[in-house]
Amino acid sequence: MIQVSEGSIKKIDGSIDSPKGYQAKGIHCGLRYSKKDLGMIISSVPAVSAAVYTQSHFQAAPIKVTQDSLKNGATLQAVIVNSANANACTGEQGLLDAYEMRQKCADILGIEPELVAVSSTGVIGESLDMKKIREGISLLDRTTPSEGDFEEAILTTDTVTKQTCYELMIGDQKIMIGGAAKGSGMIHPNMATMLGFVTTDAHVEEGALQKALRDITDVSFNQITVDGDTSTNDMVLVMANGCAGNECLHEGHKQWPVFKKGLEFVCRDLAKQIAKDGEGATKLIEVQVKGAKSNRDAQIIAKKIVGSNLVKTAVYGTDANWGRIIAAIGDSAASVTPEKVEIHLGGQCLFKNNEPQPFSEAFAKEYLQKSEVQIDVQMNEGKGTGTAWGCDLTYEYVKINASYRT
Repeated sequence: MIQVSEGSIKKIDGSIDSPKGYQAKGIHCGLRYSKKDLGMIISSVPAVSAAVYTQSHFQAAPIKVTQDSLKNGATLQAVIVNSANANACTGEQGLLDAYEMRQKCADILGIEPELVAVSSTGVIGESLDMKKIREGISLLDRTTPSEGDFEEAILTTDTVTKQTCYELMIGDQKIMIGGAAKGSGMIHPNMATMLGFVTTDAHVEEGALQKALRDITDVSFNQITVDGDTSTNDMVLVMANGCAGNECLHEGHKQWPVFKKGLEFVCRDLAKQIAKDGEGATKLIEVQVKGAKSNRDAQIIAKKIVGSNLVKTAVYGTDANWGRIIAAIGDSAASVTPEKVEIHLGGQCLFKNNEPQPFSEAFAKEYLQKSEVQIDVQMNEGKGTGTAWGCDLTYEYVKINASYRT
């Protein structure tokens, strides 16, 4: 296995359509009052694809249609996405509508319907306005791609678009991985509670791509939380069209660690952007856990802390109440030895040897006023590490969700 150097992976200014062979479009078709609400990703050639889905018992119709598209061959050439309406819990008609979206998209592109993935996000339990969807897909076909339109079209309560792009050197050959996502509320993924779309012009073996996505999801999208609620619709989808012309990458390829690390960087970037844009949020919270008995234990502890409403409100109120962090760790399913746990904030040790440590409350309060806050936990149990991301809990979160449908 080769060592992955920073020089082989570089973040660049770009997004979902930056890799070779992709277009991304977004328009307003009338599902929302005025904002863009229908988007499409198109690959010039069929792309090896992989996906992970929400684990909700109430998987929405678009999820089922995308799963159907991928069941006989992990290849896609287009993705059609609408916002404003989740097409979830809409019965048989909802499923028929999702299949019609797939067929309409395939027809205008002149491809087989099984090469199209379908995705929806928005209010649960309302039927799609298919007249607007049909007219919108036809309009998308005539629309010239414009930067940021797709990213805007997939938003719901998000306040900002979310995109990223990395350039990788695979030997002496350059490939790109771009991504776009939406997510602001109902964020507590067990894959998943948001939408994430990733494109690459790399040539990648199908099984390796699916396994890499599952592995990376566990340390990126599954390590974010905003409000502890899960959704019905959401997924992360990766397309690899091979337009860069590299030899096929697979788990045994000497350059595979470079590609996998690049894919991880894209997913982590998008995950952090989602956490930072949590509904009503004013701060991004990052929890780093080291010295746990295993990586899994570290991930469990990190997410437990960042998901605690008491921790989230303490950060919002700039209160260095480390007891709330202890409470979260104590309620986790991980291995914990209280006498070994240390808690650090802004470089200060707040707790060690199962007792309080002297620290400057004024310095801690000043640190908690930053837009990004990091909590460091040392378990002193082993070599396991894990990171999770979330946001503070504010009055604005309640306001947004108290009137979500109205």
